[in-house]
Parts: sequence; C-alpha cells; structure tokens
Amino acid sequence: AIRAITRVAIFHGIGVFGVYEGFSGLIQGGDMINLLTWNHVSGIIQEGGTILGTARCEEFFKKNGRRSAVKNLLLNNIQYLCVIGGDGSLSGASILSDEFLEHFHALKGLEISIPLLSIHAVSFNELQPFLNVIGIVASIDNDMSDIEMTIGTDSALHRIVEAADSIKSTAGSHQRVFI
Repeated sequence: AIRAITRVAIFHGIGVFGVYEGFSGLIQGGDMINLLTWNHVSGIIQEGGTILGTARCEEFFKKNGRRSAVKNLLLNNIQYLCVIGGDGSLSGASILSDEFLEHFHALKGLEISIPLLSIHAVSFNELQPFLNVIGIVASIDNDMSDIEMTIGTDSALHRIVEAADSIKSTAGSHQRVFI
C-alpha cells in the first residue's frame, strides 16, 4: 500500500511524506516525518509489515498529543493523511480529522506562524481548513467488518503457504514425512 500510494502520488506530481512509527512519529515530528521518493519504496513489494514501522501511542489518546500531531501536519504542509492499519489506527485518524479545526485554531499564533497557517488554510479551504483522511484497512487479524480480507491477512497467509510448500519439497527430497 505504501509503495502504491507513493508511486501514484509521485506520478501525479504530489509529494508524499512517510511518518515513521505511526501516530507516535506524527506527534514527535522532525526526523520522524520524511519525504518519500521512488527509491524509498523500491524492492519492498515482497516485504511483509511496513517499512515505516508501527507503534502503540498512549500520548495520542490525549488531546495535547493530537494537537502536537496537527502541529506537525501543518509544519510539513500535509493536507492528506493516509492511515494504513486496523481499528485503533483508523479510529485515531477519525478523531484527528474531527478535531483538526479545533487544533488548527488553537495553534494560530502560538506555535506556528500565521503565514504558514494562512498558506495551509488556503490550500484546504479559506473558511474551514480540514484534514483529508484516507483509511486503508491492514491487519493480520482479519477482524474488520465489511472487509473480506485485509492486507496483513493476505500477506500472512501467503507466507504460510510458501512455508508449507517448502517443507513439502524438502520432505520429498528426503523421502520422509514431515509433521
């Protein structure tokens, strides 16, 4: 998913930032948010998991943590947030989207310069800035409603089948049964 999003965005001339360690990296900012290039996502299609890492983030459950996340979105002029994850990640993204305007106004003149906020507001909507959120269900658990199979489940099942096939061919070459 990260590879596809990055490559399609680059093709259309849109910059894509990778946020390392999920909401934790979004709150921390700085080096945890980096522009992704074509090369960053080359050779990852066969990889399971994520090249960006993931982390549970207690700080994101607090309003001040989410305000820090919005601050870093603004500082990087990030207008679309694509969250790839399960119920916790997607619920967190929904809350962040709902609270975005509140945090935007709270940050005005305090921690972020007015010119940057003005540029950001115009790029969204001059009257009501908002955060566009795109959610992609990805979980090894395959426990999300209305989704037949998640990205993580497909990857895990693929690895299981590969391992079983390898064991079968090894057992055949040794003329033995493996259990």
